Amino acid sequence: MLKCSFENGNIASLRHVVVDTIVLNSSKSQVLLALRSNQISEGGKWALIGGYVERDETLVQAVKREVLEETGYDTTEPQLFKIIDSPNRPKEDRQNISFIYVCQALKKTGSADWESTQQKWFNFTSLPKSDELAFDHGSALTDWLSTQN
Repeated sequence: MLKCSFENGNIASLRHVVVDTIVLNSSKSQVLLALRSNQISEGGKWALIGGYVERDETLVQAVKREVLEETGYDTTEPQLFKIIDSPNRPKEDRQNISFIYVCQALKKTGSADWESTQQKWFNFTSLPKSDELAFDHGSALTDWLSTQN
């Protein structure tokens, strides 16, 4: 939560906005997940690629930046899949509002930053177990898969 003070003197706790991205390979048969570093929340678990939206940045710009920073991949134009705005997201004490996007990985032009220790392509038939996935990212993947049939 962010503590903000307003012109009228009121103070409020506000929620963060994040982007999470289902990054697909060219055949759309695999998804790229990152193993979160132990220095960040849900460390040691696999996660969708994403993070906080920065000041003066659009959601699409945030998706492209986060995917490049966390994986080194450029992407196709991201498409909005879903918004998760529940204040009761599992394992999410900051009540982040997540805009979930889908895109395809293109050329790898960089390297991953410190936020993850590994990036791995997973077949949709062999995803990590739900207790190995951070936050509610397993549910997001399940929801996306249900739209593909």
